Amino acid sequence: MTQPVLAPCPGRVIAMADVPDPVFAEEMVGPGVAIEPVVEPDGGTTTVVSPIAGTVLKVLPHAFVVMGEGIGVLVHLGINTVRLEGEGFEVHAEQGAEVAAGDPMITWDPSALPTSAAGQDVSPVVPIVLMDGEKGSVTSEAVGSAVAAGDLLFTAP
Repeated sequence: MTQPVLAPCPGRVIAMADVPDPVFAEEMVGPGVAIEPVVEPDGGTTTVVSPIAGTVLKVLPHAFVVMGEGIGVLVHLGINTVRLEGEGFEVHAEQGAEVAAGDPMITWDPSALPTSAAGQDVSPVVPIVLMDGEKGSVTSEAVGSAVAAGDLLFTAP
């Protein structure tokens, strides 16, 4: 059975190899794609939504994992954003809750991110990772194109 994984936010889809963090770029966490979110020059919040239906396995201010039918998907809002200690993120979901694809999870403003935190570069890039997926197992025709929240990113094998 295959599972569609939808875009959790609007932006331009990039290959996981292009994520500015070796842990994600080398698929150590798992395969997937990432989104360069739309960053408005005058700011503006974006509500990131669940890419699949399932149970919220983990929710942090900067990331969440939803466990669907046989797959788990991690959405990580930005790179090195854990160093912001929750500042600038509004969580809408609760751990253990059942969510539908498209349900609001976290609101943030990618344009408000600092360029660095605790000595680490910060990036607004949002990796969408198929947990426990085989390295190289995710391909997406969306790479290089703009997506809206809810558009198909890839189909989990």
